[in-house]
Amino acid sequence: MKKIDVRTDRQFQIVDITSKVKRCIDDIEEGLVTVYSLHTTAAVTIQEDDPELWEDMLDTYKRLVPLKNDYEHNAKHPERSGEQNAHAHILNSLIQPSVHIPIEDGEMALGTWQQILFVELDGGRNRKVMIQVMES
Repeated sequence: MKKIDVRTDRQFQIVDITSKVKRCIDDIEEGLVTVYSLHTTAAVTIQEDDPELWEDMLDTYKRLVPLKNDYEHNAKHPERSGEQNAHAHILNSLIQPSVHIPIEDGEMALGTWQQILFVELDGGRNRKVMIQVMES
């Protein structure tokens, strides 16, 4: 198992981590790689490498689960001054914290346009992503 670092600069940001994950595969010819966010306010997905699409995705996330102060999580934790992040926890559950990608002939079996994306929902922060490779 390996961990990679992801630095985000702001809330609602997408970072392409495909090349970092590729470096973790080593000499595996056949198998499966799991990419897992170690955070409950961030997610991992597979999508096209298109920054305009990423902005559309982020705008849609904001509409689906709006930033607001009246979530129970936000109201019940006054000790977390300024941390109004229930929306990020909810979106993590919808998007999911992990993806699994087959490894075939030493390469991740990603489609032509597919990339592995880290989705920051609460940042900017220094984040960790766990990479587990299983050889078959």
